[in-house]
Amino acid sequence: MSIADSGPGPQAFNLERETLENPNYRTVVWSGTYLQVTLMSIPVNGDIGLEKHPDTDQFIRLDSGRGRAQMGPSKDELTFDQEVTDGWCVIVPAGSWHNVTNIGDEPLQVYTVYAPQHHKPGKVHQTKAIADADTDDEPADWSVQPASAADQRA
Repeated sequence: MSIADSGPGPQAFNLERETLENPNYRTVVWSGTYLQVTLMSIPVNGDIGLEKHPDTDQFIRLDSGRGRAQMGPSKDELTFDQEVTDGWCVIVPAGSWHNVTNIGDEPLQVYTVYAPQHHKPGKVHQTKAIADADTDDEPADWSVQPASAADQRA
């Protein structure tokens, strides 16, 4: 990786190249006052993990691989189910339960834009297990967060 999170300062980089070369489950590459950009590499048969963000809209774009995007109003009611591949995007409205699963035979390389910021600036999680166990992954104090941000990490 040749980029580092510059905080809310200006940033420019080759997003497609960095996404394709990212070996980590999650790498936060830019954290702004109102949104954040992360890169993700989901291993074969892995997934992002079923979750919802009550106050965070999310944009996910696939640059490599094949996945299955699922969303719905509850964990047990995923009414949206779409196969997605290179070039596709998944738009997750705030409050939707969602997951993206790698159904291909190569890592699923994606980038994600959160609005507002959702992770600690510059945070790198090499695996999903490390990310799930991380207790120090909060948005920056200087980011604008909704009043219910404490409830976002469902």
